[in-house]
Amino acid sequence: MIYLIEPVLQSSFQRPTFALVGLLSAALALLSADPRPFSDAQKKWWSFQPVSSPRVPSVHNAAWIKTPIDAFILAKLEENHLSPNPPADKLTLLRRVTEDLTGLPPSQEEIQQFLNDSAPTAYERVVDRLLASPHYGERWGRHWLDLARYADSNGFKADETRPDAWRYRDYVIKSFNTDKPYNQFVREQIAGDELSPHNPEALVATGFLRNFPDESNAQTLFLRRQEYLNEITDAVGATFIGMTYSCARCHDHKFDPILHKDYYRLQAFFANTVIGDGPLPLQDPAERQKRQDQQAQWEQATESIRAEMRKLVAPVLEKDFQKGLTRFPEDVKQAITAENRTPLQWQIYQKALPQLGLGDDYEDSASRRLKPPSSTRYAVLKAQLAKFNSLKPVQRPTAQFMVDAPTAPPPTHVLASGNVDSPLEEVQPGFLSILDPRDVKTSTNRRAALADWLTDPKNPLVARVMANRIWYYNFGKGIVATPSDYGKMGARPTHPELLDYLASSFVENGWSVKKLQRMILLSNTYQQSSDFQPAAGAADPDNKLVWRFNRRRLEGEAIRDGMLFTSGLLNPLPGGPGVFPPIPNGTVLQLASKSYSGWKKHEDPEQANRRSVYIFVRRNLRYPMMQEFDTADTSESCAFRKNTVTPAQSLELLNNDLVLDWARALAGRVLNDTGLTAEAQIDRAFTLAFGRKPTPDERKSADTFLQRQVPIMSTRLLGLIKPPVPSNLPPGIAPARAAAMVDLCHMLLDSNEFLYMN
Repeated sequence: MIYLIEPVLQSSFQRPTFALVGLLSAALALLSADPRPFSDAQKKWWSFQPVSSPRVPSVHNAAWIKTPIDAFILAKLEENHLSPNPPADKLTLLRRVTEDLTGLPPSQEEIQQFLNDSAPTAYERVVDRLLASPHYGERWGRHWLDLARYADSNGFKADETRPDAWRYRDYVIKSFNTDKPYNQFVREQIAGDELSPHNPEALVATGFLRNFPDESNAQTLFLRRQEYLNEITDAVGATFIGMTYSCARCHDHKFDPILHKDYYRLQAFFANTVIGDGPLPLQDPAERQKRQDQQAQWEQATESIRAEMRKLVAPVLEKDFQKGLTRFPEDVKQAITAENRTPLQWQIYQKALPQLGLGDDYEDSASRRLKPPSSTRYAVLKAQLAKFNSLKPVQRPTAQFMVDAPTAPPPTHVLASGNVDSPLEEVQPGFLSILDPRDVKTSTNRRAALADWLTDPKNPLVARVMANRIWYYNFGKGIVATPSDYGKMGARPTHPELLDYLASSFVENGWSVKKLQRMILLSNTYQQSSDFQPAAGAADPDNKLVWRFNRRRLEGEAIRDGMLFTSGLLNPLPGGPGVFPPIPNGTVLQLASKSYSGWKKHEDPEQANRRSVYIFVRRNLRYPMMQEFDTADTSESCAFRKNTVTPAQSLELLNNDLVLDWARALAGRVLNDTGLTAEAQIDRAFTLAFGRKPTPDERKSADTFLQRQVPIMSTRLLGLIKPPVPSNLPPGIAPARAAAMVDLCHMLLDSNEFLYMN
């Protein structure tokens, strides 16, 4: 043991205390190493067993069966002497399936068409229409973005904007809309650059790996690299194979058969993966060659000009370099100044460049600090250079993605207690040892090998995990209630045979998300009402046997989008950079430094009314309305959102100026239907909000409210407080009556019937 101390201290002389702690951890790990094989119980754990193709069970009430799903559900119910609920009424079912598939309520035309269609295939046609809707990808893409920890900024203190992150979001939405096979979807996100190096879409897909939070101005770059490798490892484990890998970062997993070394074997697949942000490639070889020829022609024509410009800024760059060098600890300085860098040092050097004044547009930035006569000469040269712009190839769109470094992969070591300063044995890329103990001994296309393993139909986890996620998003609860934890501390499947049936059908049908979802939506299980059965509730209070459809609150995005849609203000324009809807005053502290990013103001109102999936996602400032309604934490993969009910949510809906604007617009829709009686106006407001007319009691209550509210509004109109009134009121509508109608519409938008899926 004594012989180990000196080398460790020498290699980590900057942090001797941490090295000593790591040394002791390493010693303990060596002494306590347990080469035990996995136990029989671990080997027999349900999620590690091959996916079977179970026989569809027989049931007594065979008439209830619409799809094989119903047979599995009904068999369990009959076994427990329970019965399923009757079907939901047509309007409830239409609102449910439309919200589920598009995140929007149905239009008045869609409601009338469905209610008037008595054909037995009417609902089936609705499902097919919704699956083909462009809004489908916006709804289901949002679910995936939670898992992918998508954000438009870096996080940490500065939280700088990632200007091209939105391309990954649009890739996800497009993939769901086109029903891209899930195995291809997985492969592109893990190794798109390796599998299709000239395919822009596949390159953008690696944004999944790029979504990690990042402290761009960190000085301890070896630690920074290790932290994002840890984050990628954890996200891949949770998202694709439903295992809590992070517990094995420091030791063998306490509950699941994930070895300490398995964590780093998975991480080794990403050891040579680096940030590759930049222009997207051209797929056509001829176009690529043409572009290369144009670039070479421009470089040749401008070489002398650019050489003189470089010479002028060289002293400034050298000064920046030397100043930046002082920021770093010794191990980073060695990586920067080494003549023959190791692969790991090369990665560290590349990460250091922006802090050394050598980031994007570094020469132009340095030129702004030149003084005459150098600055004068530089301006002349810059003007001369601009004359050759016609020779340059057209600038390609840029994106943010991950690629392999041009060097050999750095070695990956097991880290004692997860400490980057305490390496133990070197490991090769590999999978979960309990499933496949092989090493992948290759220095190229490592992530492609991982993608192959993940999407191999023999893999027992990937298809099960995704099939369960689809079920979860449709029912509000998964067959496995912990969608990203299939280990011992996760939930057991309530219907294991059904889960295997869904997973095997998923693969057999070409990994089609839409086909699997269609089977679910056409089942009687999905079409049940939400009514409560006292006997069933007593026997199965958590509805694990699915004897009814669970009523649940909509997510913040669906609430906001539904209000915009109902008020007639929703802008359906798809894609593009994130938008910045208004936020309450005082939410953002405007800082003087441009490196600290806040929230844009004065956004075009039309852009601000786009769907919530297109709202800019800033890690350090979640959009307030979304935050109140339990939006995902983008610092890690989010398997499910908490569904809370809090006073702050009611206050948000009651006091938010935007919600009031939407209520004003909805009242405008009601009042601009000319010729309506007072009673018909109430009916119209209910129909627009809920898709139905009010009951007699509701109509009476609404009328009483309006009659009481009109004189109150009249008084306020004469005072200092001016109530909101819809714009462009038609002739004959008193402002006080209009303001009262705004209050009624505000109440309808804030009601449980609007906020909940029944």
